[in-house]
Amino acid sequence: MNDIFATLESEVRSYSRTWPTVFDRAGGSYLYDEDGTGYLDFFAGAGALNYGHNNPLLKRKLIEYIERDGVTHGLDQSTVAKRAFLETFQSNVLKPRGLNYKVQFPGPTGTNSVESALKLVRKITGRESIISFTNAFHGMTLGSLSVTGNSMKRGGAGIPLVHATPMPYDDYFDGQVPDFLYFEKMLEDSGSGLNEPAAVIVETLQGEGGINSSRPAWLRGLYELCQKHGMLMIVDDVQMGCGRTGPFFSFEEAGIQPDIVCLSKSIGGYGLPLALTLIKPEHDVWEPGEHNGTFRGNNPAFVTATEALKQYWADDSLEKSTIAKGERVGEVLEELAAKYGAVAKGRGLARGLGFEDTDVAGKVSKAAFDRKLLVETSGPSSEVIKIMPPLTVSDDELEQGLQIIRDSVQSVLA
Repeated sequence: MNDIFATLESEVRSYSRTWPTVFDRAGGSYLYDEDGTGYLDFFAGAGALNYGHNNPLLKRKLIEYIERDGVTHGLDQSTVAKRAFLETFQSNVLKPRGLNYKVQFPGPTGTNSVESALKLVRKITGRESIISFTNAFHGMTLGSLSVTGNSMKRGGAGIPLVHATPMPYDDYFDGQVPDFLYFEKMLEDSGSGLNEPAAVIVETLQGEGGINSSRPAWLRGLYELCQKHGMLMIVDDVQMGCGRTGPFFSFEEAGIQPDIVCLSKSIGGYGLPLALTLIKPEHDVWEPGEHNGTFRGNNPAFVTATEALKQYWADDSLEKSTIAKGERVGEVLEELAAKYGAVAKGRGLARGLGFEDTDVAGKVSKAAFDRKLLVETSGPSSEVIKIMPPLTVSDDELEQGLQIIRDSVQSVLA
């Protein structure tokens, strides 16, 4: 392996250590290294490639746009590409779900969306404190990090992370404590010392936190608690949105309408940077230019995003297929969990297998890589194997990957 990476690139690199090869090409569910070896990808750009690598339907539109000298960089200027995206997002995503949101383009990444949401809820409410949840992950900039649970990532901040209070996520106490017992008591007790919160921020399924899926009833309870106590609700759907759990938004099953929704990763369709902050119209109290960013108008991403919405969200066929494929993954994980005393987790095509011995998942990931499958780990101690193939994965590719996971778990635990 060319050692320019070791000699010149920062020690902060991580995925290149997990998968020690040099990748060159990609198509569909596969990445190919420079020797032409194919790796089945059950990582999907950490959820940024729900429609696979170099999806030909999206690629065609992108090439046509670039060749006709379509605007590449547009800040927040009005462009033809942005108009087409907004119209398609409204017709294919918002209207069919009865959702009414204004769309903010906060900058190109998920953490940009989260930062804008945190600033906005403080501006709306005049309060500072944010409620986050145990094992949450919301991004690596300081505001997002303040509402993130992982101690290693928080430690990287180098300063105190303040104005955020963690509360127990769904099933944090293994069903021993009624939902929101502690949270509600703290809100209602004038002696609790809890600053009046502006908002709660929540992932309906925690990806980096260990594939922890909340129940629809828990989400509804949280939504009602927010309404009762004048707190806004932010759903971070950066990794679990755009169909990862089945429906376009991961909160649809709960029947709630969050005040603010953060989207990034697969919203661009092609792996191009794009993020949205969706805001209920009554909360859109920004002054012009009060939150901005140089790269918030990534027009090539508008082009691929628009085509992805047209191709995959004009009807519910992708949603149904994701749920069906997810159930197949779930069956195999349940079988492995029963055999090896592990825990099967997740929903849709965000699935995990958690092990009590925190060394196992990393070893399984390595064994899978040796068998030409990319899977990452997640959880506070990297104790969960995280399975997130592209939503466009074929049934044959899915079975092939699941067989490698079976073989890898067996090789580590046999």
